[in-house]
Amino acid sequence: MSDALALRGLVKRFGARTAVDHLDLDVPAGAFYGVVGPNGAGKTTTLSMATGLLRPDAGRARVAGTDVWADPAGAKRLLGVLPDGVRLFDRLTGLELVRYSGLLRAMPREVVEARSRELLDALGLADAAGTLVVDYSAGMTKKVALACALVHAPRVLVLDEPFEAVDPVSGATIRAILDGYVRGGGTVVLSSHVMDLVERLCSHVAVIAGGRVLAAGELAAVRGTGSLEERFVDLVGGTRDVSGTLDWLR
Repeated sequence: MSDALALRGLVKRFGARTAVDHLDLDVPAGAFYGVVGPNGAGKTTTLSMATGLLRPDAGRARVAGTDVWADPAGAKRLLGVLPDGVRLFDRLTGLELVRYSGLLRAMPREVVEARSRELLDALGLADAAGTLVVDYSAGMTKKVALACALVHAPRVLVLDEPFEAVDPVSGATIRAILDGYVRGGGTVVLSSHVMDLVERLCSHVAVIAGGRVLAAGELAAVRGTGSLEERFVDLVGGTRDVSGTLDWLR
């Protein structure tokens, strides 16, 4: 398979701290790709550079062969992004926000209208379509942001913690939407701290720590004979022996 996302030598420093350290990663087209790592591993920084939200200090990112920084408009036409912590235009209603995302991409107004309503209905937000996003719960905000990422039918979908704050019923709906998207030829790149979720959803996985890729490839190959969580802990290390401590909690 050709690469939907190809990262080469990505570097990002914040002062004296190197958040991403010459990172290479290939995401094959049609994959459901999980990116996992401990807090501060560089996952969000890497995905931000891969999608044009953060300029790297060095390295390159390509989406389906298009250079994200040499041709940002061309790359972003191929991308749907659900970033972590980026503010939305929350003084719009849910319907207005999704509609706005489609119109920004010069989509025909009638197509935007139909897709926006269909997405909100599928994600359980039809009754809140006329409610300002500022009044949405955290889970509802996550879902409307996903609708904005999907409205233009991108080839590559990059999702940073898409299931965080989402209830189990909505989570099942999102999983069904993403499964259908991948079966239709799309590529999903998903970051998560929940190993069980990644094991159930993803065909491929990369383990990132210290701004570098420690292991990457098909899930079965990276996981080995144990669980993904066991492999993750083995690669990342850092577990603490708390026996004999915190006696005052017992």
